[in-house]
Amino acid sequence: MSEAATHSATAPVARPELLASLDPLLREWLPRQRWFAGKGRPVTGFTLVSAVELLPPGAKAGLLHLLLRAHQPLTPAQGAAPQPGDCYQLLVGVREALPPRLAPALIGHPDEGPLAGRTVYEALYDPRPAGLLLEALRSRARVGELRFERDMRQEIRGDLVPRLMTAEQSNSSIVYGDTFILKLLRRIVPGTNPDLELPLALSRAGCARVPAPAAWMLADLGGQTSVLGVLQPFVQGASDGWELALRELAKGEDFAGEARALGRATAEVHTALARTLPTVTLGRAQMELLVDGMAGRLEAAAQAVPALRPYAPGLLTAFEALADLAAEGHTWTAQRIHGDLHLGQCLRSPTGQWSLIDFEGEPSKPLAERRMPQPVARDIAGMLRSFDYAAHSVPGAPGDADAPAPLIPGWVDACRAAYCTGYAEAAGVDPRTDPVLLRAYETEKAVYEVLYEARHRPDWLPVPMAAVRRLAASP
Repeated sequence: MSEAATHSATAPVARPELLASLDPLLREWLPRQRWFAGKGRPVTGFTLVSAVELLPPGAKAGLLHLLLRAHQPLTPAQGAAPQPGDCYQLLVGVREALPPRLAPALIGHPDEGPLAGRTVYEALYDPRPAGLLLEALRSRARVGELRFERDMRQEIRGDLVPRLMTAEQSNSSIVYGDTFILKLLRRIVPGTNPDLELPLALSRAGCARVPAPAAWMLADLGGQTSVLGVLQPFVQGASDGWELALRELAKGEDFAGEARALGRATAEVHTALARTLPTVTLGRAQMELLVDGMAGRLEAAAQAVPALRPYAPGLLTAFEALADLAAEGHTWTAQRIHGDLHLGQCLRSPTGQWSLIDFEGEPSKPLAERRMPQPVARDIAGMLRSFDYAAHSVPGAPGDADAPAPLIPGWVDACRAAYCTGYAEAAGVDPRTDPVLLRAYETEKAVYEVLYEARHRPDWLPVPMAAVRRLAASP
């Protein structure tokens, strides 16, 4: 990493003029990115948190690593208190001109400042900057505020050819020679990120269901450390669970066998996490807080989505039933979980082995909340809802606008039953033996889906609304 290691945050990138030259370009470019969280609100300005030269903007090419806060108008839910703005990680390439192969990466042409007259672009499309990141991880480089660490037990070759994965996702991923995949987080928060913390813990526990981190990228700022990226083994030829389920549906094939195997994999991960990290017992006081949060989110969603309002009283009974059990003295165990489990977060290798990936949790939630112990029923409910989404979907299109129907009658029920059976085989406990807890978490997930689809994908709203009608009518 000698090339990058010799450059740190220097005057050209630390001056305010750098941000001034990029500001108008980023205001247009950033909101168009799939991973930008503040859609629907204009960007009013930026604050530069960190700027590091990984390659100086010389005659041929440069590479700037930026952490910057995007400032936007507040939503009514955020109130009037000042908000710091989300911090985003950007890798900005600098060239005289872009070759045609990099045209999709264009950010723009600064008119002023230290980059005036140059072309700036999303550097992850470019093999040279992408390769530089891998070399930094291999060599455990330190560049300005950036720190690259690795597990020395895993070999990382330096000749792996990088390619950017272009599928839409909430972060960015680079595959290196079908051997490793580097997930670069886009929204950066200080503290221990579960996307690194939990796979490391599972690796120490000997759990083979999660690819063990080979290297990771950190930023040390203001006495706090932030995780910027994680390099893990790439499961070559794997299908994610969502793609596989849709393929089987399109062929009219049964998916229950895969659902059962996926249930076993989920249970193995949960068991390893409970063995490795602390667990807690949730009694009446803790469950009252949990139920109050569920009820509050339901109320907020019903205010935002009028179609949800007629079903709110029925949905509320799912939470009230859980509170009643807690009042009677029932307790539950909480532990570290995946936090955002669905078919798209699971990989099936060509040999049939299922793995779980992406332990970041729901990025919209505060980091402290994502790291809290929770009942495993939350993960299980997320997967059950994912089977429902798959059954009401066809590749490239949402369910029927009025009353979405599964492509194969009974497919969802068969998958749900098989998944819970597989889970029970590995964990020794069947999630269906606690129907009140499972219904509460399914209801909470469906309410979240309604709000998400109403805001981002209105054509998909009938899918969670079908679940809402079912759950609101459930005893």
